[in-house]
Amino acid sequence: MNKISRKGFLKIAAAAAMSGVTAGALAACNAASSSTAASSSTAASGAAGTYIPGTYEGTAEGISSTVKVTMTFSDSAVTDVVVDTSGETASYGAAAADQLKEQLLAAGSAEIDGVSGSTVTSEAVMKAAKSCFAQAKGEATVTSVQLPTGDESDWLGKEPDIDEAAITETVDTDIVIVGAGNGGMFAAAYAAANGLNFRIIEQNAAVQDTRHWYGAIDSAAAKEAGEKPFDRAKLLSEISRYASGKCDQRVVRTWINESASMHDFMRSILEDKYGWVCDFTSGTEAAWPAENAEHNTDYLFPVEEHNYMASENASGKPRNVLFQEYIEELGYGIDFKTSLAKLEKDSTGRITGIIAQSTEDDHFIRYNAAKGVLLACGGYCGNPYMMEQLDPLGTSVTTACSYSPADKGYGIRAAVWAGANLDKEAAPMLFDRGIVAPGVDAGYVDSSSSFGGKAFPGTVGQYNTGTQPFLKVNRNGERFANESCPYNDIVYAASHQPGRVYAQIHDANFHEDISRFHTIGCSAMSRNIPQMVDSQMEKHIEAGLMFKCDTLDELADKLGFTGEAKTTFLATVDRYNELYDAQEDTDFGKPAYRLSAIRQAPFYGCWLGASLLTTEQGIAINEKGQALDTDNKPMEGLYVTGDMSGSFFANNYPCLMAGVAMGRTLTFAMKAIKQMAGLE
Repeated sequence: MNKISRKGFLKIAAAAAMSGVTAGALAACNAASSSTAASSSTAASGAAGTYIPGTYEGTAEGISSTVKVTMTFSDSAVTDVVVDTSGETASYGAAAADQLKEQLLAAGSAEIDGVSGSTVTSEAVMKAAKSCFAQAKGEATVTSVQLPTGDESDWLGKEPDIDEAAITETVDTDIVIVGAGNGGMFAAAYAAANGLNFRIIEQNAAVQDTRHWYGAIDSAAAKEAGEKPFDRAKLLSEISRYASGKCDQRVVRTWINESASMHDFMRSILEDKYGWVCDFTSGTEAAWPAENAEHNTDYLFPVEEHNYMASENASGKPRNVLFQEYIEELGYGIDFKTSLAKLEKDSTGRITGIIAQSTEDDHFIRYNAAKGVLLACGGYCGNPYMMEQLDPLGTSVTTACSYSPADKGYGIRAAVWAGANLDKEAAPMLFDRGIVAPGVDAGYVDSSSSFGGKAFPGTVGQYNTGTQPFLKVNRNGERFANESCPYNDIVYAASHQPGRVYAQIHDANFHEDISRFHTIGCSAMSRNIPQMVDSQMEKHIEAGLMFKCDTLDELADKLGFTGEAKTTFLATVDRYNELYDAQEDTDFGKPAYRLSAIRQAPFYGCWLGASLLTTEQGIAINEKGQALDTDNKPMEGLYVTGDMSGSFFANNYPCLMAGVAMGRTLTFAMKAIKQMAGLE
């Protein structure tokens, strides 16, 4: 493989443009006019003949829009600049246009300071200005098609039309893996272990975060713990019930039947090679208290949760970093700062590879994949255009985020452009832990520093104790739901309440209550790590997100209850104490052991909404992990795993099945490699 330097590329591209090659994505914009505007006294000048006189345009993606810069040149200087940031956040990016214009005029180059508070917009303006300077010097430029934004009415947008002249590098391999996250790195490790010919690309400069817990059924760890074989038919039925029957049970069955072998391979690396220890949740820790079944809240909780967190912490190496070291030891590497631009297919419709784009200098690379492409690019939780259009309900109840901002759905977009079928139902992973200050509504707020110009208002990703079944009330001071429910149920119930948020209330006996509640899954951390609860509460009290008061009257005031709402709140607490005394929740049917008295000072309260971890609405796949087209036929050469894969979840995430999403991701990552390599 010969890699052409950026300087060399510009020479080739310029020659191609001069020989009549269509510009397409090669040129940011042709010269808009040959006329020259009046000279500006503030413009920096160069030698005569530095520029080709004329007016040129350049564009770049800002926070929420395409930023455009129009520059007019004499043969020696910039004479006029027009900066169009009108689509950016009004009080920040849009307001910075005049300052950025003056900086460009004064500097006579694209290297300017930018405007404080408008960093993303400033960087976009500089990139667009660089394009103008390059054109004025007779150099070819490349427009970035990486990370297209979509817009408020069209999340999908159009597939980029990339000029062949802009593709300056070609890589021939058997398998291309897109994304160095949980699915991509596990797939790469399996491919490397089997000596396969593959390349893995990642748009960022490092491997992505590791999600620790993963689910596997009847694994070696389960057998060693003495667990009986699981009722697989019951598990299949339960996952289908969570999805209201909208999943593909054949896809779910692949995870159920093949996740044990996935764990075997994981174990061969983490335990056999590196000495890590698997923490397998079993016994009473993986079971509901007997009281749960008596009150119709006996959700199935399969014995499946595996994690290596203790070993990861001890080593200081997240699992994905260790996988990187593993594949590098075997002679493989990761093409970082390389982003998927589009999929390629032949005349039969088979996916033959991808075109990727460097995030450093925007040049394009063609990756030919003889045996197939695996997309493992993550969900779309970091893309407000997709969130608002594809999941308006989940968006409306979210107050905070725990997701990777890099998950913008670009893999989903590329697959749909190529003809793949997207799940018709949203499936957000919402946890009831998004703590916010009083008066804050759920849903997006304007943000000058976030992609799409929008962000969720909360600053705390996970307040774990928010999941505990304490009393929860709306802004009217009213109880509105059974608090002993899966994580997303209470936030969906709150969608019908003012501001789509709710207050959680408990007294000084919270540790004893949490122990008696005996929640399972990751909410058990509040029970098993009481010091974490104390630390989080102290932090949130100091930040004004939680309130500790000597009286309920004072707590009501701190939480913002006034007038009739305050009266109702105090009456609701009295009623809740009556239910506790009677050991029967005749209002909402919560199990008696999940009730708690609110009588012992100090009293605690905070406001909560949903914390969004990721999205699970993705590209439809079959039981082999192959992407399906809009006729639900397999797309030859294209496989999908992870949060961008579909057919498994709908409506919600079955959060009480700890690790099922990650288990699905890893199982289908390995399945895809087996399929492409002919290993099964």
